[in-house]
Amino acid sequence: MKDILDAILAGETETESFAALPLPEMMRAVTVHKDEIDMFEGRASRDKDPRESLHVEEVPVPELGPGEALIAVMASSINYNTVWTSIFEPVPTFGFLERYGRTSDLAKRHDLPYHIIGSDLSGIVLRTGPGVHTWKPGDEVVAHCLSVELESPLGHNDTMLDPEQRIWGFETNFGGLAQVALVKSNQLLPKAAHLTWEEAASPGLVNSTAYRQLVSRNGAGMKQGDIVLIWGASGGLGSYATQLAINGGATPVCVVSSDEKADIVRSMGAEFIIDRRAEDYKFWKDEHTQDPREWQRLGKRIRELTGGEDVDIVFEHPGRETFGASVYVARRGGTIVTCASTSGYMHEYDNRYLWMNLKRIIGSHFANYREAYEANRLIRRGVIHPTLSQTFSMDEVGQAAYEVHSNQHQGKVGVLCLAPSEGLGVHDEAMRERLLPEINRFRGI
Repeated sequence: MKDILDAILAGETETESFAALPLPEMMRAVTVHKDEIDMFEGRASRDKDPRESLHVEEVPVPELGPGEALIAVMASSINYNTVWTSIFEPVPTFGFLERYGRTSDLAKRHDLPYHIIGSDLSGIVLRTGPGVHTWKPGDEVVAHCLSVELESPLGHNDTMLDPEQRIWGFETNFGGLAQVALVKSNQLLPKAAHLTWEEAASPGLVNSTAYRQLVSRNGAGMKQGDIVLIWGASGGLGSYATQLAINGGATPVCVVSSDEKADIVRSMGAEFIIDRRAEDYKFWKDEHTQDPREWQRLGKRIRELTGGEDVDIVFEHPGRETFGASVYVARRGGTIVTCASTSGYMHEYDNRYLWMNLKRIIGSHFANYREAYEANRLIRRGVIHPTLSQTFSMDEVGQAAYEVHSNQHQGKVGVLCLAPSEGLGVHDEAMRERLLPEINRFRGI
């Protein structure tokens, strides 16, 4: 990898010379092992430690196929699916790889006894396979994580509805937490020239997910004047929802869990903030029983902030812990749009508040190609900013995932792959200088 990295750092990435550099046979990557999927048996989810299951090791560089590209990964990031993979919940990801491997001879490459994980990257195209015309070696790119075959007509109106839709690096192998990643070429988008490698790697999954969930007609279809309740508003997903709401003319009501996190969303421009820990909301009396009085208390607090209005949209991703409250506090005719369920998938709510008040629940999952493009366009234009709070080396990836799992993080957590240090990769210095106060503000600096 040294020749490739030296060329990148020297700016010698013209197509012909860069494409002529030899590919290494081996690379460093972050993996989980199939023979370890029972290692946490008997432990509660909160006690499962990614530092025990994530390996950083030498593995073969994947074989390139038609319609694909190999990317020299400068940086990646930690998403919650990284945590799920590392603790083998809700199921080990090797089942995804096995099923994918049965779909075609080309897909068999993904069914391995190790899984290279990671659903974000920024980097440079190394090689492209037959049939790739839009991208060439030397192009600086980011990747969105929708891997789809597009052989079914069901996916052509909305690629997220394709029956062979998968999340790259979670339901496929050869993800972004590696020195070299394998992607379908239509996953690639141009990197923002004013951002560093680690900044550019951090928005992909969460920004696109938030865009579809909140802005797109496939999600809540947010409009100017809407009031939006955003759970976990300073986190990896919520921080982008907060920005999208403010930039879209809506009013976010940001739910956070500490003074420090309240300061973060306040610095983004949010005015209405609820510190759920300080106000001691307890939506469950015990493991089996919710407390509607706490829903009512939350609704009252929201109306105090908004001048008597209920929320038009609830941006819901914690899941089981908050879902009953989310359904209750949405206004009559309002929308609860949901993904992820990081606190549990088995949601419970009182259907009377949904049915009799004409509310809607919309399920949302990542983003289709157009939505990912539009979300990345906002990043490139400097309208939406990365919310990167901390960057780790690849050797520290277990600690990075642990901090996300235990909710010690704010915004996104980055991982340097080939990049030897933070701060590299900026090419539009004028734009960066103009936007630097905003960039630093959203990084919490």
